[in-house]
Amino acid sequence: MSQPTRIKGGKVSVKLDPAGSGSYTTPCGFSSRSVSFTKGLEEVALGDCDDPDLVNWLGRDAVSLSMSVSGEGVLAVESIDTWLDAWESVDSVACKIEIELPASTITYTGSVQVESLEMGAPNGRTVTLNVSMQSDGEMVRTTV
Repeated sequence: MSQPTRIKGGKVSVKLDPAGSGSYTTPCGFSSRSVSFTKGLEEVALGDCDDPDLVNWLGRDAVSLSMSVSGEGVLAVESIDTWLDAWESVDSVACKIEIELPASTITYTGSVQVESLEMGAPNGRTVTLNVSMQSDGEMVRTTV
């Protein structure tokens, strides 16, 4: 039996470009990320043509795709304005998600809305930041 090829957590990065300048950067302190891929489904009852009294099976049609990013880390002074500007903005923010594999890199590029920022501030300890972002429109995938 062969072992799976693994990658480290730092090989999955989330980069933002709040100014829309084409220059993406990873906010300092964002040390743990989780990327979710979601497909919205619509259910339809599939009746039996020969016996309409049978209990229906459900069919499902794909109706939407969405991505979300959640993460946490320390609240770095270098990044606080980036996070607050993105959260305060009525417009979505340019985002790039990169998954670096040994032989290729998968990149999703699009826009996200910063849904929530949560700061944890225990007395005498480092302030932490939890972030939640949701895709706003298509996230385009490229593989290089």
